[in-house]
Amino acid sequence: MNTLNKLPIPSPQVMGSLLGLVGGGSALVWLGSNSLFNVEGGHRAIVFNRFVGMKNEVYEEGTHLRIPWLERVTIYDVRAKPNMITSTSGSRDLQMVNISLRVLTRPVPTNLPNIYRTLGTDYAERVLPSIIQETLKSVVAQYNASQLITMREAVSREIRQVLTIRAKQFDIVLDDVSITNLSFGREYMSAVEAKQVAAQEAERAKFIVEKALQDKKSAIIRAEGEAASAKLIGDAVSNNPSFITLRRIEAARSIANTLANSQNKAFLNTESLLLNLGDIDIKGGKR
Repeated sequence: MNTLNKLPIPSPQVMGSLLGLVGGGSALVWLGSNSLFNVEGGHRAIVFNRFVGMKNEVYEEGTHLRIPWLERVTIYDVRAKPNMITSTSGSRDLQMVNISLRVLTRPVPTNLPNIYRTLGTDYAERVLPSIIQETLKSVVAQYNASQLITMREAVSREIRQVLTIRAKQFDIVLDDVSITNLSFGREYMSAVEAKQVAAQEAERAKFIVEKALQDKKSAIIRAEGEAASAKLIGDAVSNNPSFITLRRIEAARSIANTLANSQNKAFLNTESLLLNLGDIDIKGGKR
């Protein structure tokens, strides 16, 4: 206790100097940490000054200086971002079409101060839904439902052209526009299905008619062939009686082969089986 009491007490001037040094050091640290700001890759920065308002200078990637408290930094992401918009529109033939659009957008970096003044930092949410909905409805209304399917690429190209012009008015760039989904109402899908079924039934009926015509032609050709064959046989019999004998020999040979290949034993009359070839006269009669 005696030792503590003997320690010298700093004078008020010394205490004031120490406090001044600590305060000055803290102020310097605060100024140093708040006088610099970084802009990451794919971003741009703009600065608002409390005296002159929004500056027109756009700060690119890197580290930059600012005046603490007097200036406020706003950083924008200038990389392309996907935006999905779904719309229900009417086609030219009054069919309801559900269409989904994927749009890649980014702000124009040199016009970021103007974007901040007019739209703020949430420019995409403020602008894109309204102009995309309006564009989809105006473009889809120019096509029939069937054309939206068969001319999908042309529809997507026209939507991109119109959207590019509209977005340019708000300093927004469109890098890509694509239709991700295209569907129709239940009534239209039922009508398309019924049409397909009717077309299939018509094709089936056409096939049946053609098959009947072909069967008719085949029957006529077969009848003509049989008539010609009968005429030829009649002429052969009339001109050569030995033709019947030749046919009897062929029939007897066929019957003999059948009986020879059979495992059963048969005792039959040779006359009924045309096997009495010994009684055949080569001139066409019996002995």
